[in-house]
Amino acid sequence: MKERIKQAAEWIMSARKTIAFTGAGVSTESGIPDFRSASGLWSRYDPAEYATLGAFQANPEKVWRMLAEMEQVMDVQPNIGHQALARLERQGALSGIVTQNIDGLHQAAGSATVVEFHGSSRTFTCLPCGRCFPRDAVRGMTRKSDSQMPMPGDCGRGPRDGGGFPCVLKPDVVFFDEAIPPDALAGAAKLVRDADLVLVAGTSCEVFPASEIPWQVRRQGGRVIEINLEPAESLKAELVLRGSFTEMASGLHQAWEALKS
Repeated sequence: MKERIKQAAEWIMSARKTIAFTGAGVSTESGIPDFRSASGLWSRYDPAEYATLGAFQANPEKVWRMLAEMEQVMDVQPNIGHQALARLERQGALSGIVTQNIDGLHQAAGSATVVEFHGSSRTFTCLPCGRCFPRDAVRGMTRKSDSQMPMPGDCGRGPRDGGGFPCVLKPDVVFFDEAIPPDALAGAAKLVRDADLVLVAGTSCEVFPASEIPWQVRRQGGRVIEINLEPAESLKAELVLRGSFTEMASGLHQAWEALKS
């Protein structure tokens, strides 16, 4: 494995532009379970009932029963793998990260250029009036006891004239029936442009359209390095580092530093 890590570091050293593309597997070692795992969130909450905008608009209190549980697992710290990617960016070896994760751990570790392809759980927006609230403010709000839905007060623009209606807060994450935000699409396209190496970590690359990112790099003549416990067969990476994200990413940074010196 040391030789593979060294080879990956050599590829980064020789690349014109290296980017990273990350998924749930980079955060499991921080304590956030993979929602798609056997014991994950989707094993208890059917996404069709709890993770679509239509379901939220029809019954936000019901969806908040799931969101409250999701919030409980988000209060974690970045791991040494997140920190390794941040150091690679600060040292000029990595141009940025496109992540499918909503946890903000890349930014917490110090990464500056992060495109959150599926949104962020760090902020919440009132659907009727558009006011935005940070996570800490939402956590301090009174909750409806039966659903844990936050109660931020009257909405600035209710569904009918006259006001007096409560805000309905939705996390700024992309639900299953929502389009990818234009800013995220544009940010990802900017990072991918001219990239000739992509480090894919913690994802099986099965969720479209995010899964197209490594293939776009390859169509540009670039190569794919994969870090996964179980390699994604459909990805067909040119180089696979099979192991934990923390071990492989930190080892890759150390190998890159050794080559640089």
